[in-house]
Amino acid sequence: SIWMVVIVAAILLGVRIDNNDSVKTLRYKTWDYFQQLHPRDVISDSVTVVNITEEDIKKYGQWPWPRHIMAMLHAKIGDAGAVLINYNILFAEPDRMSGVEYLKSMPMNNDVREQLGNVLLDTDAVFSTVLRESKRAVIMMSVKNERGLELPSTTQIIEKGNVKPWLYEYQGIVSPTQKISAGVHGMGVNVTSPEPDAMVRKMPVLIRVNGKIYPSMLLENVRLLNNSKRIKVIAKAHGIDEVLVNKKAGIPVNHNAEMYINYADPEKYVQMSATEIFNDNFNENKIKGRIVIVGMDAAGLSVLKYTPHGLNTDQMISAQALDTLLTGEFLLRTPQADTYEIIFMAMLGLLMIILLPRTSVLLSVPLLIFILGGISYASFMAYANKGFLVDPSFAVLYIFLIWSHGTYNNFATQSRLRKQIKKQFEHYLDPGMVKKLQKDPSLLKLGGETREMTFLFSDIRGFTPISEKYKGNPEGLTKLINRFLTRMTDVIIANGGTIDKFMGDCIMAFWNAPLDMKDHANRAVKSAVEMQKELKQLNKELKKEKLPEINIGIGINTGEALVGNMGSEQRFDYSVIGDDVNLASRLESSSKELGSTLVIGEKTKTQTQGYKYKSLGTIKVKGKSEKIKVYTL
Repeated sequence: SIWMVVIVAAILLGVRIDNNDSVKTLRYKTWDYFQQLHPRDVISDSVTVVNITEEDIKKYGQWPWPRHIMAMLHAKIGDAGAVLINYNILFAEPDRMSGVEYLKSMPMNNDVREQLGNVLLDTDAVFSTVLRESKRAVIMMSVKNERGLELPSTTQIIEKGNVKPWLYEYQGIVSPTQKISAGVHGMGVNVTSPEPDAMVRKMPVLIRVNGKIYPSMLLENVRLLNNSKRIKVIAKAHGIDEVLVNKKAGIPVNHNAEMYINYADPEKYVQMSATEIFNDNFNENKIKGRIVIVGMDAAGLSVLKYTPHGLNTDQMISAQALDTLLTGEFLLRTPQADTYEIIFMAMLGLLMIILLPRTSVLLSVPLLIFILGGISYASFMAYANKGFLVDPSFAVLYIFLIWSHGTYNNFATQSRLRKQIKKQFEHYLDPGMVKKLQKDPSLLKLGGETREMTFLFSDIRGFTPISEKYKGNPEGLTKLINRFLTRMTDVIIANGGTIDKFMGDCIMAFWNAPLDMKDHANRAVKSAVEMQKELKQLNKELKKEKLPEINIGIGINTGEALVGNMGSEQRFDYSVIGDDVNLASRLESSSKELGSTLVIGEKTKTQTQGYKYKSLGTIKVKGKSEKIKVYTL
């Protein structure tokens, strides 16, 4: 039923509206595939990744390194001309290698501890001083799902509208030590958006913790590059609308203040190790005028995350996000995109539901390919040319399932129609004609239509005496009649006639329905001739078997009649009615009085060729005021 297709379509639309994790994952996997097919090919040449590798740890000692080594690394990068230096490393604990920290753990007199502390190196203070003097350090905070100390945000955040409900919320902040954070120029959280499949595709630029808003490291970089001291967040009815650091600069975000990362090939980025930086002859051009991101790459210390381009380190993901901003190759999805896609799907599904029952199975395949190909191609081109993220995945699945269900319905309906046609016509039509009707049911107008046709009635003459001979043997009479009717039926069907019905010993047949026949009159007359020949052959056989011989009368007439399924709601047959049909019956009845086996109407005579006719004069038939001219061969 078409209503089942409608119900299935409505259920699928409800699943899309619900937008559960499965729907999201399907959508995200599609966009991942787009990024694999067409990665961002524009690289800004403004980002360098510094990896602390296993070789670096072997050379400079186990991790975490003493902070004076980190201070030297920062000084080298700063002296080489870095614009900003980001640390994707959390300095949450004091330096365990610091002399001052060591003294705190020793059991000694406080006066002695203080005297010794004046001459021992406080490495955290050294690192903080180097960070402060460079005026270009950005360090990370992390988040946790436990309540902790609330930090005052290092950046002023101006809210316009109801901002906080749209931001991701965490219970607590894990911050750098006070001593280190005092020397930095910017400080932001480093967190990626939660995804159903743990893939990193977007990054929140703002989060909230216990009612306070904190910027991300990415946003802090934008703020510092634009020499701004504040961040403005604008929320509207659909969510976060804008995140700005000044009137002209900001980050394009979705309604949850997330930025989509447009990934490029990681191999295209400039990457260095700490050992290269410490080398006196290292290439400063890889640093000069660039933003540097420092992070862990050593096995067991680095955190690898899934991206559309495979596993990547945290610092490489940060580099990709930052470079997306620097190149301006943004990926955008409007807050209303879901609504537009659902409306589009509903309209397209409705169109398919309307079209499929009116389309053959063979034509529906190109229709499906055109629609699915169009959706997929348009979505990919929107991504590749404009950076618009349009979700074709569920629409493709939705249309395919509707097409499958609708096509199955078509197939089942046509199969049922073919069986119905075969059942209704196999005993009354030539098998070749039945196959034509099955192949193209449109040839059969079951609703009824008026057309010109030729009608034949044939009846046994002297049937009463024959039936009297079989008075005590009704089974024998049935066999005789069936034998006669089979021979006559074979002749009619062989000439393309349709057997309308058997009325006892009478046969009613017609031509030019359900299939068109230009020579329908000729076929009817030819059938009458062959029926008489076949009857002679049958009578010879009956005579040898000492059974009663059979004589018949045949009436043929041509004219207009209504043909189609006729009867009651409970039972109907494919039949004809009309005045010219009745006349053919009257002609057959007059054959006995006229002394001719075959009686043909005038209109049939005028429409046949190749036959010689003899006039039988005129007769008056019941229901006709005028006399009718009749002929025989």
